[in-house]
Amino acid sequence: MIATLTDDIAVLAEALKEADKAVAEATVQRKEENEDYQVAMAANTAAVELIGVAKNRMNKFYSPKLYKAAPKRELTEEDRMTLAAGGTLAPTMAPGGIAGTGVTVFLQTSKRVAPPPPPETFDAYAKKSDESKGVIGMMDSLIADVNKEIQEMEFEEKDAQKDYEQFMKDSADKTADDRKSLADKTAVKADTEAMLQKNEGSLNAKNTEAMTHAQFIMSLHAECDWLQENFDMRKEARTDEIEGLKKAKGALSGADYSLVQKSSHSFLRKVSQHA
Repeated sequence: MIATLTDDIAVLAEALKEADKAVAEATVQRKEENEDYQVAMAANTAAVELIGVAKNRMNKFYSPKLYKAAPKRELTEEDRMTLAAGGTLAPTMAPGGIAGTGVTVFLQTSKRVAPPPPPETFDAYAKKSDESKGVIGMMDSLIADVNKEIQEMEFEEKDAQKDYEQFMKDSADKTADDRKSLADKTAVKADTEAMLQKNEGSLNAKNTEAMTHAQFIMSLHAECDWLQENFDMRKEARTDEIEGLKKAKGALSGADYSLVQKSSHSFLRKVSQHA
């Protein structure tokens, strides 16, 4: 039982070690996947914004009704006070970012990269409105493709996060069960080892007692063997002794003294031989 518990404890300890390792590896992988997702999302979002800016600029030339002007500058209370005093406002800073569009994206090491920016000018398509519509249609198609990819990425990210959270929950439950089983088996092993030690002490005491009884039985057996082996001889001697006593009694009652003396000598001789 102790050997079996020892093996079980070793298996549980190894399982807990592997579980901790798997959790750590899954956490690192999930972090890396999320970082890649964030980078790719930033790149794709920037690509959509850039294509939208290019499309809006083309609409300004080819389809003014579809053109969306930049939002007007909102004046602060300080700006209003400056204008009221006859002053002038500081010029608005030109938008920075990619090609002066105000779109910025910080690219990092990622499995995905943003598509290249559109050309700065569309003079090649300015001669014919049909060609401009084709370019705008291509931009719409690009935006739709990127948006579709963004939706797929969002779905994959949510699915991966859900799988990771489920894995962490299952691992935590399994680890809790294994730790409880490990503690229970360790306690049972300790109790069993204590019981074994107690039983070994009791066994040694019983063995000592059994050896003492065996020696006593051997001594009794030797004495009984001697009594059994000499029983007939002792019986015959006792019979002769009784006969001798009877004759001695008769002699004392008036029998022939010489016969009594002879019988007495014969009895004493036999008794001496048997002794």
